[in-house]
Amino acid sequence: MVRRYGDDVLAGDWRRRKVTPEVDAEPDLVVEDADSGFCGAVVGFESGAVVLEDRHGQRRNFPLLPAAFLLDGEPVTLRRPVRSPVPAARRRTASGSIAVDNVTARVAKASRIWVEGIHDAALVERIWGDDLRVEGVVVEPLDGIDALDAEVRDFGPGPTRRLGVLVDHLVPGSKESRIVARVTSPYVLVTGHPYVDVWQAVKPAALGIAAWPVVPPGQPWKEGVCAALGVAEPAAMWRHILSRVDSFADVETPLINAMERLIDFVTEPA
Repeated sequence: MVRRYGDDVLAGDWRRRKVTPEVDAEPDLVVEDADSGFCGAVVGFESGAVVLEDRHGQRRNFPLLPAAFLLDGEPVTLRRPVRSPVPAARRRTASGSIAVDNVTARVAKASRIWVEGIHDAALVERIWGDDLRVEGVVVEPLDGIDALDAEVRDFGPGPTRRLGVLVDHLVPGSKESRIVARVTSPYVLVTGHPYVDVWQAVKPAALGIAAWPVVPPGQPWKEGVCAALGVAEPAAMWRHILSRVDSFADVETPLINAMERLIDFVTEPA
């Protein structure tokens, strides 16, 4: 008689061992616990065990032991599914654009965007600064626009040297609209918003007020606003306004539209 194990009885099983397959314990997978006979669908995990629910709604927890379950009558080892990591939400700039990581500011282009004053420039920087640095566009404040046509001629706009201008209170019949009408270069785009001052382009809700105060004609607007709101001086009021602006959501739509048009214009390929 030939010995099954040869001369060494400890050499191992004479038959090939059957490998128990591993199966992901996906939701609603129906299995049977091999020891207890409890049969149910996978409904989750708790403290490292799989939770099964039978057809009567009863739930029981079972450890994920090797060959501890039956699937279609065959032994299996359940394992907890490995989920793909959820991608991080894409970071956005204050203007709402998708932020570009690991990109340094470009060397400034010849094209420029002009705004009426330092408050306008600070507000534009707060919202569109990241976008403008990526595009290599510099924003420069003017001291008003009374001499806009002469300043445009001195700038010398051209196909590779475009100019965008943001103007306050640009409404039909205003002094500003008459000044802007004298600028005719195809390489200059003048846009604006209807508000008396760029302060007013900030939504009142961002400042915790119901509405901007109405200032009587003939009275300086900023000083009138400060008086109505009980603020000592315009400089203090401006610091408060700027501190309450975090993104494009804090300013009115006409300002957003005007700035987006200017950025598109000055970054358009020659």
